[in-house]
Amino acid sequence: MFNLKEIFSVTLILFSVIDILGSIPLIINLRKKVGHVQSGKATIAAGILMLLFLLIGKSILSLFGIGVEDFAIAGALIIFALGAEMILGIELFKPDPEASTTSTSIVPIAFPMIAGAGTLTTILTLKAEYSQLNIAIGIIINLGVVYLVLKSTNWLERKLGKTGLDVLRRIFGIILLSIAIKIFKGALYTGEMG
Repeated sequence: MFNLKEIFSVTLILFSVIDILGSIPLIINLRKKVGHVQSGKATIAAGILMLLFLLIGKSILSLFGIGVEDFAIAGALIIFALGAEMILGIELFKPDPEASTTSTSIVPIAFPMIAGAGTLTTILTLKAEYSQLNIAIGIIINLGVVYLVLKSTNWLERKLGKTGLDVLRRIFGIILLSIAIKIFKGALYTGEMG
């Protein structure tokens, strides 16, 4: 059941899908809009979503008559919009003046940025290959990394400076667009095959 090799594989796969390092410019951008991001709450919310999805994800989707592919496409569209915002310098997601920092920490940081369609779909896919315990441990390790990155965005912003952040934001905007297109294509292909 407990397998270090499986845990290592799951951790690496989820780390690349979550791409918290690539989300740094987006997190800094959101923090500027709302003033503060609650790292702990965002991490816990993302963790609950990921672990719930590990346990009952397919059942939840089928309850609503939603396929994994449909879910992935919806997430891909949100990721695409976030990427477009970063590259074009436009504001699609307007901050709600009534919204608390807690709700901003959960949407869009916990979902869809950390525990987005790509992550949740990956968790479902991993269940076919790895034991549930090892996937859960991989999720928890990634949540630790996510928390550390969210906590250190102020420091990272100071180190990178405005120009560094602008360049990083545009580069990662393109990467986000690419990830969105990849998820979209994968979901369409899987949907056609199924």
